[in-house]
Amino acid sequence: MEKHDILKNKYYLYLTEFFAGMSVMAVELGASRLLAPYFSSSQIVWTIIIGTIMIAMALGNIWGGRRADKNPNPDKLYGRLLIAAVWIAAIPLLGKYVILGISGILVLTVSSHFLVIAAFLACMAVFVYPLFLLGTVTPSLVKYTVDSLSDSGKTVGTLGAFNTIGSIIGTFLPTFVTIPAVGTAVTFLIFSGVLLLLSLVYFISKGRKRISCILASGLFFLCSIFGHSGSFAFWEKSLVYEGESIYNYLQVKDMGNSVILSTNVLFGVQSVMMKEDELTGMYYDYALLAPALADAKEGSEILVLGMGTGTFAKQCMKYFPGAKAEGVEIDEKITRLAREYFALPDSVEVATYDGRAYLAAVDKTYDVIMVDAYQDITIPFQMSSLEFFTMVKEHLKEDGVMVVNMNMHSKEEGNINDYLSDTIASVFPCVTTVDVFGSTNRELFAKNQGIDYEKLHGTLDNLASRELADMLKDISGKLVPYEKGEYLLTDDKAPVELLGMQVIDSLIQDEIGYYKEIFQEEGVKGLLE
Repeated sequence: MEKHDILKNKYYLYLTEFFAGMSVMAVELGASRLLAPYFSSSQIVWTIIIGTIMIAMALGNIWGGRRADKNPNPDKLYGRLLIAAVWIAAIPLLGKYVILGISGILVLTVSSHFLVIAAFLACMAVFVYPLFLLGTVTPSLVKYTVDSLSDSGKTVGTLGAFNTIGSIIGTFLPTFVTIPAVGTAVTFLIFSGVLLLLSLVYFISKGRKRISCILASGLFFLCSIFGHSGSFAFWEKSLVYEGESIYNYLQVKDMGNSVILSTNVLFGVQSVMMKEDELTGMYYDYALLAPALADAKEGSEILVLGMGTGTFAKQCMKYFPGAKAEGVEIDEKITRLAREYFALPDSVEVATYDGRAYLAAVDKTYDVIMVDAYQDITIPFQMSSLEFFTMVKEHLKEDGVMVVNMNMHSKEEGNINDYLSDTIASVFPCVTTVDVFGSTNRELFAKNQGIDYEKLHGTLDNLASRELADMLKDISGKLVPYEKGEYLLTDDKAPVELLGMQVIDSLIQDEIGYYKEIFQEEGVKGLLE
């Protein structure tokens, strides 16, 4: 193998290994952020991403090693890096269309496991090829750097160290720096640019492949112009904010009479504020029964785990004079959006914390604790277990009430809500539920004592808002005492993602049943018409 000046002391090869390892991890984390707005950020999606990338890297290792043995020319390696750089740069521009295209086809043809199949195929289509190319780096570099068996161990060890250090930096840098600061799209472009620069320096030093370098640079330039600020929900025209935090993709949408927050493009609304400061017609209104069940008095204290934009907290303070509300929200950026777009008063304290960790850190007890931390299939297992609900109970006053918003109602036995309800009923002696009209939400109310309906109606009669009082009386009449079953979620075993996915599949099929029928009878032409 001919040695060229840039490779003589091997440091450039070590740098190649370093930046390749960094880019692999950066692309993996970028993949999670690209897929999350469409498929959630659940453990299932992460499993698909990690598994797919490991497959790509393994195949790249095998193929790269064989190619290095047959043709040990560094030009081949840096040519592959050039292609990988352009592909990664194109992901922010074209990736969302690929994801939506795959989702659109599957939603009309697949009857079960939609999220798993769609996420897997999207990951395969978008990320496998560039990571396969990056997987060829290590075996190729071993071929180029090992001069003799006497120092092969040291050389391979050094390559491994550079790869590992690069991977560590590539793990922390996107999560804590680039994605929160400049977004997912620019993060892809940054690491694509690093790979491109690495290849350009190599080929320029050799004076070869000038046309390829110019073409790759041109494509990178075009992707940077048209893909650096692309919207995930590019079809939306009423967005007033779209951005990302460490935890979430976020969009705020003006609906005319309301403002809503979503953390997912394809389904789900996480928070809503009515501009006229009225009842929402959503689960927040049903949850207002909780302060009444707790015989809300002047100075009642309410804690919201999963504060979101503070809709429930504001309603409690409005309709129950003297009530004091505070919240826990793990995503600080959501709290900032709540202050800016959803009129959350500065007087409402919000702790930036995990809900369970917060309960473990405080000794205070409350009249009402609302658990509103479940988003579609993204259900934190640590806030769905027997141990968690026991902790909630310990933070309630004697007449206190826990209200839980369960947003995936299903009639199938053994669904996620059955598990949650049975688990809660294992902790609280009095559990009742009510389905929210016109939605898939179900509100669960849990107490240490039974419900005194005469006392409840007396509390409701004293409310200043007759509209709310009448509505809550109607809701109280629909409360169904929950009979405990044998399903149980614990810290050791809480398969919330799989349970949630089963319900999501059913909901998706219900929603698109009409269009699927048209597709089956008339094909694509029928859908277009």
